[in-house]
Amino acid sequence: MTSPLYPDLPENGLIVLIGASGAGKSTLARTWPASQVLSLDGLRGVISDEPGRQDATGDAADVLKLILERRMARKLNTVIDATNVEQSVRVELVMAAKRHGMPTVAVVVATPLSVCLKRQGPRPANRRVREDVVRSQHQAMTYSHQRLAAEGFNTIVFADNLHRLEPFLKRLSQAREADLGRDGGEGLGDLLLVRRFFGPEILPLWQWRPDSDLVTGRDRVAEIRLGEQHLTLAFRNDVDGDGDFGFGFDVLLPCPFDPECAGQAWAPVYSVTDLHEALTGAMDGAPDIVCTVHGDGVDDQDADPESRADLQAQFADAVA
Repeated sequence: MTSPLYPDLPENGLIVLIGASGAGKSTLARTWPASQVLSLDGLRGVISDEPGRQDATGDAADVLKLILERRMARKLNTVIDATNVEQSVRVELVMAAKRHGMPTVAVVVATPLSVCLKRQGPRPANRRVREDVVRSQHQAMTYSHQRLAAEGFNTIVFADNLHRLEPFLKRLSQAREADLGRDGGEGLGDLLLVRRFFGPEILPLWQWRPDSDLVTGRDRVAEIRLGEQHLTLAFRNDVDGDGDFGFGFDVLLPCPFDPECAGQAWAPVYSVTDLHEALTGAMDGAPDIVCTVHGDGVDDQDADPESRADLQAQFADAVA
């Protein structure tokens, strides 16, 4: 058994959610890792491209049973996200677990009928369940409780008695920390920000450069490469320099002030459109470019020799 925070749930077993449409089963199922959840709606979508397509239910159920059998053989925790109000359906699920010596848990999601019916309204037409069907499911859920032990379930619990918020938040926190590179691991880090700025399609092309810290005051340097074309970007941990304005990215561009400049010129980028402009040269004359040698190119640059010396020193550190 797991710690007292998760009462009555084995570490690895079969967890069958039982409830009418609209009871909140999928919301509860999301508190487990997605790889552990077998959703009948999700499999209907895989089979037919429409999660609510009822004529795909039989095929989806066949796929669910096949995957369940393989997961039980591997002793993997598995959550069944479906109404599961029919005794015949539950018995098949329990038998799959018993064949491999896996414990079984029935989780009754006993949401009031009025709530289940109300939740049908905002759903898309192809996901909305008729009122008479929801009523029938809710009644079957209510009467199922007295039969669950006889069907072979080792543990029977009501969803309201579970402690799922803490493990759910813990798992999300760990994922976000890894995305941000703050988990102490050697992963890519900060990809949550990359996704937010540039979209998920960029992630497979993104590679942090090792030993590239402190380039012009930026924290880390990355490269987006596909074939011969690439862009170099710097992650900015402090955009405005005062600690008041979050994170951002700069892209490396040619120096706009001197074509023979040996320094590096950086300009902020906020979207994949900016990346396209940087790659095609449309951003080469951007007004907010800052060069490691020429600064921002304003006339009084030479009047600030300390600032220029600092930029040059940072550039030297970066390319050393």
